[in-house]
Amino acid sequence: MPEAAAWLILFLPLASFALISLVVRPFMGAQSQSAGYITIAAVGLSFVLSLWALIATVAAHGELHYPVHTWISAGEFDFAVGILMDPLTAIMLVAVTGVSLMVQIYSVGYMHGDAGYARYYAYMSLFTCAMLGLVLANNLIQMFVFWELVGLGSYLLIGFWFDRPAAAAAAKKAFIITRFADFGFLLGILFLFFNGDAFAAQGLNVFVVTDLYKGVEMGLLGLVAAQWIALGIFAGAMGKSAQFPLHTWLPDAMEGPTPVSALIHAA
Repeated sequence: MPEAAAWLILFLPLASFALISLVVRPFMGAQSQSAGYITIAAVGLSFVLSLWALIATVAAHGELHYPVHTWISAGEFDFAVGILMDPLTAIMLVAVTGVSLMVQIYSVGYMHGDAGYARYYAYMSLFTCAMLGLVLANNLIQMFVFWELVGLGSYLLIGFWFDRPAAAAAAKKAFIITRFADFGFLLGILFLFFNGDAFAAQGLNVFVVTDLYKGVEMGLLGLVAAQWIALGIFAGAMGKSAQFPLHTWLPDAMEGPTPVSALIHAA
């Protein structure tokens, strides 16, 4: 599978968000049906490309390697942007784009006539892009960026009807609780940073997922450091998946449009 096709899976929903926000809403109206069609086309094409990625990954016996582009260099650390495509990634791409596509199609009728129709589809495109970026990320820095975008998308969608006090309160609650969890994720990344010298000495980047696996197998992380890093990252996952005691925001997510609740619960 060409690298450009893999990046397209991510960028098609992002392009949909930009097109709806910059062209459809300002020039065609807040209730333009074009917003729904654009989103469905973008996510539908991403779904087709995700199926291709799954087939290509199986054909490549489980691994597809793509170049990693260095974004920022700081001393011995390189903060890179790249794609990790393995069987789990490919399966999750199909799941994310498939569920999102069904939600977008259902939303055409459900949101018909709503004053924020175009805005709704812009938010849905952004949320889908964030989930895909999270799945495709090959390093923890990139993953954390999209992790936060997922949180932003959840906030915007839960509080879509922001003129309703209950919806506005639910959005704030979800945002604040998941920020506490994300702080744990950030602490885990910082622990990795301060334990990264041993990885750099072996020519490995501690933030790149595949290098992290290799370093752990080589014993480059001490037991205590590994435990704290794992707990930090696990705390982030607890918040996003609404696990006890960070679960209280999820029932309130029903204040958003019903298709939003379906997508967030699936995510």
